[in-house]
Amino acid sequence: MKAIQVNEFGGPEVMVLLDVADPIPKANEELLTVSAIGINYADTHQVENGYLSPQTLPLIPGIEIVGKTADGRRVLASVSSGGYAEKATANKGAMFSVPNGITDAQALCMLVQGSTAWHILKTVGHLKPGETVVIHAAAGGVGTIAIQLAKMWGAKVIAVTSSTEKAELATSLGADFVIEAGAEDLAGAMLATNGGKPVDLVLEMVGGKTFDASLQVLAPFGRLVTFGNASRTAPKLVAPGTLVGGSKTITGFWLAHCFGKKELLHDVIDELFALVLAGKLKPIIGATFPLSQARQAHEAMRARGTTGKVTLNPAL
Repeated sequence: MKAIQVNEFGGPEVMVLLDVADPIPKANEELLTVSAIGINYADTHQVENGYLSPQTLPLIPGIEIVGKTADGRRVLASVSSGGYAEKATANKGAMFSVPNGITDAQALCMLVQGSTAWHILKTVGHLKPGETVVIHAAAGGVGTIAIQLAKMWGAKVIAVTSSTEKAELATSLGADFVIEAGAEDLAGAMLATNGGKPVDLVLEMVGGKTFDASLQVLAPFGRLVTFGNASRTAPKLVAPGTLVGGSKTITGFWLAHCFGKKELLHDVIDELFALVLAGKLKPIIGATFPLSQARQAHEAMRARGTTGKVTLNPAL
């Protein structure tokens, strides 16, 4: 089969298209014929071995696909072998039947990014109607879904984006206000947009100065949920007194802790699928690259040149 393989850790340039042996399913796994591959920002960290879990070489990146089982069932799956390939294996407990009426690309919006948006708002963000939420990287895969869910659940949404095109997308999805990610005084911009008041919840995956500014603008009992570090820059160290003095909470989220728990993953994905079928949730498909152009896809994502869900087509 054709697959993208990494033989040394590094940037997008280390990914090469090769012919490799088909993966062999283990006990309780199935071999899937892949029809669509999801790219997540975490994949860019995986390739350089900067992910939360250590990687080993040779590596086929990617953790989510849509494919068909031997008996023809179309499934969304978190794979146990690398996803950037024509075939992949998945544990039967990490496979989700895709309903008719939902495309492969729409399904890919829901596994990592859709369920992450759901959990960072509800499970760890404890969002309540009437609260104000700031969503960084609002035009990305998680952000586009988080905007819609937050509005559906009664919040005021301040979206943070890096271009006019992305600002227009965030507004079209329901964001009440949009501010520029590169603002010289990001904290001041967030406060000004909220009428000078601090905010209740921030969804943060950029790191560095963005994290610092986000913590600064939290209201008493406000929550900052960190779920990534796209800038690859560490924020300032946080003194416990800062949290005590402001009654602030910093919470981390990693979707891996939801696997194996039906109520945290299967039930959430079923709910997201139902919202899509009902026309209440719009998956944003940003771009589809041929499998052979995985490098270009990663380069575009790291340069903030993508919106919504980015996918690979293994047939091209």
